[in-house]
Amino acid sequence: MAQETDDSRTQRVEITGSSIKRIASETSAPLTVIKAEEFVKQGLTTAAEVLSKIPANQSTVGLGNAVGGNTSGLPTGGQASADLRGLGGDKTLVLLNGRRIANHPYDGASVDLNIIPITALDRVEVLRDGASAIYGTDAIGGVINFITKRSVTGATITGEVVEPKMDGGGEKRFNIVAGYGDLNKDGYNVFGVVDYHKQKVITSQDRSFSKTGVIPSRGLSLTSGTTFPGNYFDPTSGASGNPGFATGCNPPFSVPSTSNTTCRQDYTRQIDDIPESEQTAFFGKGTMKLGENHTGTIEYLHSESKVVSRTAPPPQTGLILPKSSPYYPGNSGGVPAQPGLSGDPLSVNWRPLEAGERQINSKGTADRVVIALEGELAGWDYKSGLTYSVSKSAENFTGGYVQDASFAAGVLNGVLNPFGLQNAAGKAYLDSTALRGQVQDAKVTTTGLDFKASRELMALAGGQLAIAVGAELRKEKADFNVNQAIASQASSSGLSGSLPKTGSRDIEAIFSELNIPVIKDLEIQLAARMDNYSDVGNTFNPKIGIRYQPTKELLFRGSASTGFRAPTLFEKNAPRSKNDTNDSYDDPVLCPGGVPQPGANPLRDCDLQQFKLQGGNPNLKPEKSRTYSVGVVVEPIKDVSVALDYWHIHLRDKIGALPEQSIYANYAKYKDLFLRNPDGSPFAILDLNDNLGEVKTEGIDLSFSARLPKTDFGVFTLTVDGTYVIKYDYQNERNGPFLSSVGQYSDNNPTFRWRHNAALNWVYGPWGATIANSYNAGYHDQNQVDDQFKQDVSSYSLWNVSASYTGFKHIALTAGIKNLLNTDPPFSNQGTLFQKGYDPRYTDPVGRAYYVRGSYTF
Repeated sequence: MAQETDDSRTQRVEITGSSIKRIASETSAPLTVIKAEEFVKQGLTTAAEVLSKIPANQSTVGLGNAVGGNTSGLPTGGQASADLRGLGGDKTLVLLNGRRIANHPYDGASVDLNIIPITALDRVEVLRDGASAIYGTDAIGGVINFITKRSVTGATITGEVVEPKMDGGGEKRFNIVAGYGDLNKDGYNVFGVVDYHKQKVITSQDRSFSKTGVIPSRGLSLTSGTTFPGNYFDPTSGASGNPGFATGCNPPFSVPSTSNTTCRQDYTRQIDDIPESEQTAFFGKGTMKLGENHTGTIEYLHSESKVVSRTAPPPQTGLILPKSSPYYPGNSGGVPAQPGLSGDPLSVNWRPLEAGERQINSKGTADRVVIALEGELAGWDYKSGLTYSVSKSAENFTGGYVQDASFAAGVLNGVLNPFGLQNAAGKAYLDSTALRGQVQDAKVTTTGLDFKASRELMALAGGQLAIAVGAELRKEKADFNVNQAIASQASSSGLSGSLPKTGSRDIEAIFSELNIPVIKDLEIQLAARMDNYSDVGNTFNPKIGIRYQPTKELLFRGSASTGFRAPTLFEKNAPRSKNDTNDSYDDPVLCPGGVPQPGANPLRDCDLQQFKLQGGNPNLKPEKSRTYSVGVVVEPIKDVSVALDYWHIHLRDKIGALPEQSIYANYAKYKDLFLRNPDGSPFAILDLNDNLGEVKTEGIDLSFSARLPKTDFGVFTLTVDGTYVIKYDYQNERNGPFLSSVGQYSDNNPTFRWRHNAALNWVYGPWGATIANSYNAGYHDQNQVDDQFKQDVSSYSLWNVSASYTGFKHIALTAGIKNLLNTDPPFSNQGTLFQKGYDPRYTDPVGRAYYVRGSYTF
């Protein structure tokens, strides 16, 4: 019979948020624990999906963000990351069994959640206050600790299928967990987990709410001026247009402009909502007792993640079409003559649909080895470990991309037709310009050695005074490589100007913690940590926690701490690259208000994605924070518990790139950031990483749980967890004005006023059932539309139901429905992401999906 084994005797355990072992109970820190069985009940198939149910997690960067990531200069490699308190994934510390994992190499700031095999987990503990004094200076938003099973005997094989009602997005998962040896009886245990998960693609055309970026009834017209058929501009006469305009351009992919005779590309029609993905992981752990009081362990994690993302065919701008080309309007190639042309060469913007969608295959791998020893020695509980983690990612062009120079030459020499389909010679030439191969890769390596010990020192009025001390050594190294032989040939990749870079740092830390039971009902936690970064200097971060429980039914708690996040190696050393902006803009000099000025090229300067020059900044200062929280836990009647916790975070010197929307919205203020070529044409906006200013955010967490009295119909349990954000104010520059994002889309994203997750569980013998609800409040939209179309995004509520049966010997069955009511994501007019019509960061485009899961244990 396969089962997780453990010591049944009462013992002291280490709880996330403290280095001192104790009997498990409510602590001074607000802690959310999600058991592995809850993953099954709610049909959660990935670590990212699990964390999306945590109300304190404001957003989740997921697979949808991989679509178009390179072209906007923010390659994700398909990673998924958490974002406690909306401060960014770089301020949420993710641990596996209490130790760090190497961050994803493309940002160097957050762990890719795709590498966590949830089948290996026993639970997830989410510490919702700052823990920089305990785990590391960067735990500003909180800590997420994925805790694996301690030991396993026997074997369990599990298969799971998720089948959406609509096309695309289907999932399948297979895993096996097997172990041998009883740690308490045999003195050892060895177990392993193999997990495979695959999800099918959802294209924008698979869902009605994402089909198009052109919705006149909503005032939405998010399109590109680089189209098929191509738009032309005559620099001599100033005439511009499109030969296909009179016949409606090329519906539905391109549509007539409402302001001139050019066409606009509805590129949303040729992207993915969720790209195809595949994850494979192995986790193995061996544990052996070394005498009566010592235990040695070795852990190994290997994970691979593959993502195939597609965006619209490659835009080609500034092409030169001479009068000698048969495809010059009015010549022999069949392109109709156009009014106002001078006969001089034309400038053409063209998106060759025949080249196909741009396709990038991303592959990420992670390896982690931990050798650890723990036990009791001379009255001390000790724990020590050596950790080696490597995170790699690589991206390959596998379709759609073309060699810019060769492509432009084909237009110049008259082989390629920018205004229609290619003839045989043109098709053969277009095929010859295809660009394939690895375009970039990155690697982050983390090596760490840690030691900590705790013991009781003396008796006080309220109990035993306990102390913990520890030290940590860590070395981080990062390499960022761009294959210029490939990238330099494709400006649409967003990587053509990037150069390889590398960086490394050493971190040394010592820390200590005291647990002081002042009187019977009052306990004080004092902690402090000193870190030395080889590249940014020293930092000292203290923490105080207070726990007061005057009665069994009433608990007061509070904490205050400081934090310090050093800029990541990527933020400091990332190669500069010239990338497309997320949104389309008018050049403030050459096309103010959408009106071309003398010398302007409307195909380049008006209502088009412009360029931004992004990259690292070696002069970045660390981020610093102050965090405090106060809360109360009440048990008004038996088996009913209510917890309220107020939290406040003040972050200084936030690291990031100035939002492009801010730069274009205030040309007078940011004039120096607009870089131009010698002829006055736009080159790019300068938008490097910088210390932008302060963030002040505060809110209230609510937790409610009730276990109803047992009835003839079984046992019912109700849980509700919610977060109410009172304030989220931030600056885009030091000493600048504070902006608010609570309940409104501000710059790049909104902050939800209220989020909750609720579940009602029922157990009756071998039967079980769960109904769960997740809810996001509405918010004021981005609203870069005419006044009559400005709107609020409606609230978003999803219901999941499941049922389980364990009455068959060795077999456990679960079936359920995700998104029971088939609720579509609410409409959003945001233009920041490639997906349009909704916001994929906060919603699920899958729709109603049926799932079944079966396990066989032997």
